[in-house]
Amino acid sequence: MHASVQPHPLTCYYLSFSFYSSSTNHYQGNCRSINKEFRRRKIINMSSSSSETVKNGNLVVSREQLYLGMDFGTSGARYALIDKYAQLHAEAKREYPLYMNGESIDWARSWKETLFSLLEDIPLHLRPHIASISIDGTSATTIIVDSCTGEPLCRPLLYNETCSDALPAVKSIAPPNHTVCTASSTLCKLVSWWHSHSQDKGSRSAALLHQADWLLWLLHGKLGISDYNNALKVGFDPELDAYPPWLLAQPYSSLLPSIIAPGSPIANIKEQVSKQLGFSEDCIVCAGTTDSIAAFLAARATEPGKAVTSLGSTLAIKLLSKSRVEDARFGVYSHRLDDKWLVGGASNTGGVVLRQLFTDEQLEKLSQQINPALPSSLDYYPLPAVGERFPVSDPSMKPRLHPRPDSDSDYLHGILESIARIEAKGYGLLKDLGATEADEIFTAGGGAKNDKWTKIRERVLGLPVSRAAQTEAAFGAALLALKGARSKE
Repeated sequence: MHASVQPHPLTCYYLSFSFYSSSTNHYQGNCRSINKEFRRRKIINMSSSSSETVKNGNLVVSREQLYLGMDFGTSGARYALIDKYAQLHAEAKREYPLYMNGESIDWARSWKETLFSLLEDIPLHLRPHIASISIDGTSATTIIVDSCTGEPLCRPLLYNETCSDALPAVKSIAPPNHTVCTASSTLCKLVSWWHSHSQDKGSRSAALLHQADWLLWLLHGKLGISDYNNALKVGFDPELDAYPPWLLAQPYSSLLPSIIAPGSPIANIKEQVSKQLGFSEDCIVCAGTTDSIAAFLAARATEPGKAVTSLGSTLAIKLLSKSRVEDARFGVYSHRLDDKWLVGGASNTGGVVLRQLFTDEQLEKLSQQINPALPSSLDYYPLPAVGERFPVSDPSMKPRLHPRPDSDSDYLHGILESIARIEAKGYGLLKDLGATEADEIFTAGGGAKNDKWTKIRERVLGLPVSRAAQTEAAFGAALLALKGARSKE
C-alpha cells in the first residue's frame, strides 16, 4: 500500500548502524506474572498511515510489519508504533502508578506494570504485525538484581540520585575528568552498593542493569545485557568497544553487563508474553538506549554539525560530531552513534526561570510584542537558583535578572536573548573542546513553540534554527527497533 512512498532518509541512515558485541557473562532469568490493571490510557491511530484501509465498505488489514518503541521517562512512559517508512501508526502514554514500599516508592513495580499496561494499550489487530521492540530509559538509572531471578536486590537508584560516598573511590581508579567522576554516575551507584553489600553472601551473584535493560529483560528473558549508550556512565568505553582495564580490575566487575550496540537484536519475545498479549512469536526484542539519545534520533539530525537544543525546564544541547569530547568539569561527554559522536551539555537556565516570572498566558502575549530583529541591551544570566554547570561550571554562580525595565515585554526580550547567548556559548565551548562546529540547530521542548524566541536564537547563534519534526523519545526507540529488524533480514 506504500509502493509509491520512498523511505525517509532518516530510516536509511539509522539502518546503516553497525552491530557488535563484547563478551562478558550472560545470565538467564524469567519474569513473573503480567499485571493487567489499567491506568490512564490514550491511544491515537494515525489514519493517514494506518496499516488498515476501508475497501468497498469492508475493513482490510494489511500484512505490513510494524516496529515498536517505548520510552520510560521521569514521570511516565509512552509507546510509538511505526512502519518501515518511519510513519506513525499508533501511540499511547501512561503515568506511573506510584506504589509504596515502606517510605519509598516501589519504582521497579511501577515500571513493570506500566510496561505491560502499555503493551495491552496497543490495538489488538496491530500486535501480530509488530516485528521488533526497543526501549529507552533514563540515563544512569541503576538496578542491582539477582543474576538468577532478575529480581531487584535493592530499590532502583534513579538518574538524579547521588552517591557522594563512592566518589573518592571512583576518582581514585578512573582517569581525570572521566564521565564516571560525578556522584550521580552509574559507577558511583554500583560502588556505593558494593561497599554496603560486599560481605553479603549473595553479592557475587548480583548483576547490574539499567532501567531499559531490566524492562527489556522482562520481554526477552536473557539477563545481563545492556547497550553502549546506557553503559557509558558505568565506565564502558564505546570507542574501544570494551570495559577499560582499570574497571575490570575491580572486585565488582563481575556485576557488569555484556554490551552490544543500541538496536542490536537480543532474542525473540518470550513465549509467555507473546501468547498472552497476541504478539508474533517471531517478534524480536532489541537493545535499547537512553531517553536523551532516543529523543535525538527522533529529531532527525543525521549529519555532523547538526544539533538539537532542548528548551524545556533546563537548556540542554546535543551535537553530532566526528570527534569524541569528554570533560567532566563541564558535564560534557559523548555518546557513540555508529562512527560518530553525540556530544552534549546542559545548563540550569531554561523554562523553569521563565515560569518563575511569567504565566503561560503572559509569555504568549508578551512574546508577540517583541521585535526579534532588534538586539536587547539587557545582559542577564537567568538561573532558577544559585549554581551553574554548563557552559560555565560554577556552583556558586548567582542568578542575574536585574535591572528590570518598566516594560515587561522588554524584560522578557532580555531574558530570552540572554538564554540564547548561553546556548551560543555552549556550542562554542563544544567546538573549543574539539567537537565538530554546529551548522544547524533543531529545537525540541516547550520553547520550540515560541517563534519570536526562535528568531532571536537564529540571530544570536548565526545559524538556521527550526523546530524538530519529531521530538518523542518513543519514536527514536521505534527507529532502533526498525534497525534491529532490518539487521535480521
